[in-house]
Amino acid sequence: MVAFKEEFPYLRTDSGQLFEFDRNWLHAAITRAADEAGYPSWWLTDHVTESIAFYLHLRNDESVVAFSQLSQTVRFVLKAIGYKEIVPHFAPAPPPISISLLDIAYHAGAGYELAFFDLLEKRINSLIDTGADNLRLCSLQPCVKHLRGVKTWTRACDSLREEIVCFVRERLTSTMDVHPRRKASDLWRFAFELRPECADLSEFSK
Repeated sequence: MVAFKEEFPYLRTDSGQLFEFDRNWLHAAITRAADEAGYPSWWLTDHVTESIAFYLHLRNDESVVAFSQLSQTVRFVLKAIGYKEIVPHFAPAPPPISISLLDIAYHAGAGYELAFFDLLEKRINSLIDTGADNLRLCSLQPCVKHLRGVKTWTRACDSLREEIVCFVRERLTSTMDVHPRRKASDLWRFAFELRPECADLSEFSK
């Protein structure tokens, strides 16, 4: 496997899942830990985030770095700069797994909506079964246009867009029945994005 995104290696959890490094994810995790330790709006968050990003960039000759190793490195940096009290609070969940709805639509084929929903359900279920609780579903608009076989947005696209949103929401709701130990708050951490590029939309969790 070759890592391309800003030449960062992928992160691998103990379960074997691979994740892409995301500066915003790490920044949020450090901010949360500092806030819990009594340092709201901590002034060194940016510095620590960029230090870790630089560290990973230096390891771009490796395709994969253990997620636990990244976490240990962050804790080491926090101790080194004299903020060991933040360390116990730094326990981030793995970064979100990105799923391109457009890629699934390509595999299903233009006009094959039933095949698309079948592939999407299998993809979501497989990730949930492996313990993932933070998904990022991207590129809904181009996905819808591909399935409809159009280049410009139409009313029919609006209908399919809403159908996909409802489908994913229902799959997450049913997950609570299959995995009763998982909290509702965990399920709603799934981020659904309706713009061509990733951006959270609140309507998914309504």
